[in-house]
Amino acid sequence: MTEQHRFGNNINPITCHAWNKDKTQIAFSPNNHEVHIYKRLGNEWKLLDTLNQHDLRVMGIDWAPNTNRIVTCAADRNAYVWSQDKDGKWKPTLVLLRINRAATCVKWSPDENKFAVGSGARLISVCYFESENDWWVSKHIKKPIRSTVTCLDWHPNNILLAAGSTDFKVRIFSAYIKDIENAPEATQWGSKMPLGQLMGEFVNSSAGGGWVHNVSFSPDGNKLCWVSHDSSVNVADATKGNAVYKLNSEFLPFLSCTWISNKSIVVAGHSCIPILYGYNNSQLNFIAKLDASQKKESGGLSAMRMFHSLDKQARTENSDTNLDSIHQNAITCVCIYIGNKQKAAKISTSGADGQLVIWDLNSLEKSIQNLRIE
Repeated sequence: MTEQHRFGNNINPITCHAWNKDKTQIAFSPNNHEVHIYKRLGNEWKLLDTLNQHDLRVMGIDWAPNTNRIVTCAADRNAYVWSQDKDGKWKPTLVLLRINRAATCVKWSPDENKFAVGSGARLISVCYFESENDWWVSKHIKKPIRSTVTCLDWHPNNILLAAGSTDFKVRIFSAYIKDIENAPEATQWGSKMPLGQLMGEFVNSSAGGGWVHNVSFSPDGNKLCWVSHDSSVNVADATKGNAVYKLNSEFLPFLSCTWISNKSIVVAGHSCIPILYGYNNSQLNFIAKLDASQKKESGGLSAMRMFHSLDKQARTENSDTNLDSIHQNAITCVCIYIGNKQKAAKISTSGADGQLVIWDLNSLEKSIQNLRIE
């Protein structure tokens, strides 16, 4: 069962979205310099506030559930931490990122005492609040990054940080800030963790490779999943000596991924449907499509028919442009709506069609619980 939502008169693509703690409010960017905050009232949505401090397109949003702070980053090279005052309005605080290219992604750490910002400046800014000076400052992770950082995700221990980039590589760094946290304990990825320490590097170059679009740590922190522009799903397993398991799919490239249990991953992207994959016994396996309405080919054939019609007749029929799926354009963002990575009950997806869709995973509960590889 799914819920489909649109927000007012918004017809723009939704670049990214994030939920508050109780999932009654959502923050999203309609593919411009603004962030809109809506509150759910039954099946309707009411616009509460518009955050418009950025000058260029917002690239990333994350909402810290416990401290109730929103962090945004944009192509204007800035990041803001937004705090809610007593009258419910959101007030921005500028973060000193010290970058000379666009900020591309942002993520709060699990303890919400710091966040990381990826950028086109070939570095990661790890930002934390300096109480003495009452401002947000950053420390940089630079080497050996040689290209734009496209995605980030935090390890459950609040120290390790995974980053994907356009040089076809996924890296795990230590983002330990000794000014605000205790010395980290050893993990399966390693034990020596000063700031910027490279804990692992994985090359996504076999079978053509591609830009890394999204990364996600597993709930136990021992596995790292990523999706890239070569339509593949990949898992690096620290318990197997950092071995990488790759599955090339028949679908169009994926743009987002998240674990929904310790053995299952949901991915989505240009095929316009969320897809469930399983990882068990060192194998990756296709499990199911979440979109039950999908009947046509979910690879490139629908798009092929459309371009064939354009080429032959210089026009398209409605049946050529209307996809037999709920989303009518690429899915750009996948978030957990109810639950967590350990056990998710519902997920939400937003896309270039301007829709927000909430997917109930209970129908796949049996597939998830009895996950096994034939």
